[in-house]
Amino acid sequence: QVQLAESGGGLVQPGGSLRLSCVASGIIFKIWNMSWYRQAPGKQRELVARINVGDATNYADSVKDRFTIFRDSAKNTVYLQMNSLRPEDTAVYYCNGDIGSVSLMPGNYWGQGTQVTVSS
Repeated sequence: QVQLAESGGGLVQPGGSLRLSCVASGIIFKIWNMSWYRQAPGKQRELVARINVGDATNYADSVKDRFTIFRDSAKNTVYLQMNSLRPEDTAVYYCNGDIGSVSLMPGNYWGQGTQVTVSS
Protein backbone atom coordinates (compact mmCIF):
# COMPACT_ATOMS: atom_id res chain seq x y z
CA GLN A 1 0.00 0.00 0.00
CA VAL A 2 2.77 2.43 1.01
CA GLN A 3 6.48 2.31 0.29
CA LEU A 4 9.24 4.42 1.82
CA ALA A 5 12.50 4.90 -0.06
CA GLU A 6 15.59 6.49 1.50
CA SER A 7 18.46 8.05 -0.39
CA GLY A 8 21.44 10.31 0.23
CA GLY A 9 23.70 8.11 2.32
CA GLY A 10 27.38 7.71 1.63
CA LEU A 11 30.90 8.25 2.90
CA VAL A 12 31.79 11.59 4.46
CA GLN A 13 34.69 12.91 6.52
CA PRO A 14 34.24 13.98 10.14
CA GLY A 15 32.83 17.48 10.27
CA GLY A 16 31.13 17.05 6.92
CA SER A 17 27.46 17.11 5.99
CA LEU A 18 24.90 14.89 4.31
CA ARG A 19 21.22 15.25 3.53
CA LEU A 20 19.05 12.16 3.61
CA SER A 21 15.73 11.99 1.78
CA CYS A 22 12.75 9.70 2.27
CA VAL A 23 9.97 9.60 -0.30
CA ALA A 24 6.62 8.00 0.49
CA SER A 25 4.76 6.51 -2.46
CA GLY A 26 1.62 4.49 -3.04
CA ILE A 27 -1.93 5.20 -1.95
CA ILE A 28 -1.62 7.88 0.73
CA PHE A 29 -4.56 9.43 2.51
CA LYS A 30 -2.68 11.26 5.25
CA ILE A 31 0.84 11.38 6.65
CA TRP A 32 0.98 11.93 10.40
CA ASN A 33 4.41 11.34 11.96
CA MET A 34 7.68 10.81 10.11
CA SER A 35 10.89 9.74 11.80
CA TRP A 36 14.49 8.83 11.19
CA TYR A 37 16.07 5.93 13.07
CA ARG A 38 19.58 4.55 12.89
CA GLN A 39 21.28 1.29 13.77
CA ALA A 40 25.01 0.78 14.13
CA PRO A 41 26.60 -2.70 14.09
CA GLY A 42 26.10 -4.45 17.42
CA LYS A 43 23.76 -1.77 18.71
CA GLN A 44 20.01 -1.37 19.02
CA ARG A 45 18.05 0.76 16.61
CA GLU A 46 17.53 4.23 18.03
CA LEU A 47 15.27 7.15 17.24
CA VAL A 48 17.22 10.05 15.76
CA ALA A 49 14.54 12.60 14.91
CA ARG A 50 10.79 12.88 14.53
CA ILE A 51 8.42 15.40 12.96
CA ASN A 52 4.68 15.39 13.58
CA VAL A 53 1.70 16.64 11.56
CA GLY A 54 2.10 20.13 13.01
CA ASP A 55 5.83 20.18 12.15
CA ALA A 56 6.88 19.94 15.78
CA THR A 57 10.19 18.12 16.04
CA ASN A 58 12.09 15.97 18.52
CA TYR A 59 15.74 14.92 18.46
CA ALA A 60 17.97 12.48 20.23
CA ASP A 61 20.36 14.26 22.56
CA SER A 62 23.31 12.94 20.58
CA VAL A 63 22.26 14.78 17.40
CA LYS A 64 20.53 17.85 18.80
CA ASP A 65 21.91 21.09 17.30
CA ARG A 66 23.63 19.13 14.52
CA PHE A 67 20.76 17.43 12.68
CA THR A 68 17.53 18.94 11.34
CA ILE A 69 14.43 17.07 10.23
CA PHE A 70 12.02 18.79 7.87
CA ARG A 71 9.41 17.85 5.30
CA ASP A 72 7.94 18.82 1.96
CA SER A 73 4.33 17.70 2.26
CA ALA A 74 3.55 18.37 -1.41
CA LYS A 75 6.23 15.84 -2.38
CA ASN A 76 5.49 13.36 0.44
CA THR A 77 9.14 13.67 1.39
CA VAL A 78 10.96 14.01 4.69
CA TYR A 79 14.60 15.05 4.98
CA LEU A 80 17.35 14.74 7.54
CA GLN A 81 20.05 17.39 7.24
CA MET A 82 23.14 16.14 9.06
CA ASN A 83 25.92 18.61 9.86
CA SER A 84 29.12 18.32 11.89
CA LEU A 85 29.12 14.57 11.39
CA ARG A 86 31.11 12.38 13.75
CA PRO A 87 32.40 8.80 13.39
CA GLU A 88 29.84 7.69 15.97
CA ASP A 89 27.10 8.78 13.56
CA THR A 90 28.06 5.86 11.32
CA ALA A 91 25.00 3.63 10.95
CA VAL A 92 22.25 2.49 8.65
CA TYR A 93 19.59 5.19 8.69
CA TYR A 94 15.95 4.17 8.34
CA CYS A 95 12.88 6.20 7.50
CA ASN A 96 9.67 5.44 9.41
CA GLY A 97 6.19 6.83 9.02
CA ASP A 98 2.68 6.70 10.45
CA ILE A 99 0.63 6.92 7.26
CA GLY A 100 -3.02 6.50 6.45
CA SER A 101 -3.53 4.55 3.23
CA VAL A 102 -6.55 2.64 1.86
CA SER A 103 -7.55 2.02 5.47
CA LEU A 104 -8.67 4.98 7.55
CA MET A 105 -6.50 3.70 10.39
CA PRO A 106 -2.87 4.73 9.92
CA GLY A 107 -0.24 2.07 9.47
CA ASN A 108 3.44 2.11 10.34
CA TYR A 109 5.95 1.74 7.51
CA TRP A 110 9.72 1.32 7.25
CA GLY A 111 12.18 2.03 4.48
CA GLN A 112 15.02 -0.30 3.56
CA GLY A 113 17.72 1.94 5.00
CA THR A 114 20.67 3.90 3.67
CA GLN A 115 24.25 3.56 4.89
CA VAL A 116 26.03 6.57 6.36
CA THR A 117 29.74 6.20 7.05
CA VAL A 118 31.74 8.97 8.73
CA SER A 119 35.45 8.31 8.48
CA SER A 120 38.68 10.11 7.69
